[in-house]
Amino acid sequence: MKFPVYLGMLQRAEAVLSSSFRTVADAHGDEPDIYMLCHTLADQCDEHERLLKPIVDRYGEQPDDEPERLHAAEMSESREGPLGMLRDLQDLHLLATMVEMTYTLVRQAALALRDEELLRIIGTCSEQTSVQVAWLSTRAKQAAPQALIAAR
Repeated sequence: MKFPVYLGMLQRAEAVLSSSFRTVADAHGDEPDIYMLCHTLADQCDEHERLLKPIVDRYGEQPDDEPERLHAAEMSESREGPLGMLRDLQDLHLLATMVEMTYTLVRQAALALRDEELLRIIGTCSEQTSVQVAWLSTRAKQAAPQALIAAR
């Protein structure tokens, strides 16, 4: 059973997304919405990770035996200026979208396993992750004109 591979991947991806939200929040603190919302979304990711822990404990965690092609890599530093913020938002969007898709796949397995507890957890977490993805998309769209046309 490869289900533990995806559970571990999901829990690690939430931790990476949380840390990355905080990196971007702290780097772009001059933008109040970025600072406040990124910290709020990081807290959500921490809660998701906490909610997943008993599930990972129950089913186990297994390293992926496939070569890594796309994995969640923590944003250890951010970029400066309007273009840097735009690129940071784009990176966050990519990470959040990976988490969102992983919830979709884990949900399918939870349905097959008829695991009601996991389905409840996924329902909450995936809904919040979808809101994160939507906010990142909207905020990047808002930042794009300034970063791509007006900034020097």
